[in-house]
Amino acid sequence: MASASTETAARPENPLVGFIGYLRSLLVTIPLIYLLTILWGTLSAFAALADASGRLQHRCARWWARCLLAICGIRVRVHGAEHLTPGATYVWTANHQSYLDIPVVFARLPADFRIMAKASLFHFPFLGWHLRRSGHMPVARDNPARAARSLLAAAAHVRRGTAVFIFPEGGRSPDGQLREFRAGAFLLAIKAETAVVPVTIRGTHAALPMHSWNVRPGPVDVVLHAPIPTTGMNSQSSESLTAQVRGVIARDLDSAFTP
Repeated sequence: MASASTETAARPENPLVGFIGYLRSLLVTIPLIYLLTILWGTLSAFAALADASGRLQHRCARWWARCLLAICGIRVRVHGAEHLTPGATYVWTANHQSYLDIPVVFARLPADFRIMAKASLFHFPFLGWHLRRSGHMPVARDNPARAARSLLAAAAHVRRGTAVFIFPEGGRSPDGQLREFRAGAFLLAIKAETAVVPVTIRGTHAALPMHSWNVRPGPVDVVLHAPIPTTGMNSQSSESLTAQVRGVIARDLDSAFTP
């Protein structure tokens, strides 16, 4: 598969084709996304009444994500699952190029996990209700004290055997280029004494870039890299671990994979 930039360049440049695709997104794809979110968010709310652990809600989120990706015409290919130990608890970290990254990881990540995401997502109807009731954790990036408490709470989750997923860039990349990583995710992994799994997501920026409503069908690659252990690390090791994980993700961000 070509890199994201090559993939974007290879798409049809015919203005009529682009306009039709844009109309399809506005009139069909986006409304269906909202309807799916309402449907599965409601089912997740009922599931919370029967299952306080969040596992049943996670299954709802997985099916929401798979339905959404099918509506969008996104075909996800996963590489590197052989690197993982079945049943192990990890801190998962990935690059962030698009709103589609969230359904991609919910649909295809081979783990029952909780995400740490910006607090604003938790205010959305249905989506926010699901996130709160199923144990996902908001991060108030403009409040260092609250952010620190969130990390400590997440570390406690991981110690109890719950995997955590984080986008360490802190938000979507506007141009698809990898931004600097924040060290909080890696400090969390060190405090929880848990290995970090770097995840490279490729293709979502081409499908739905930032500030766009035009969803373009196409392939997405998810590369699961070998876990990086944190045994023997301390707080001062977080910067070097941050740089190591970022380097691993960057290495495969523009490489090519075959189906």
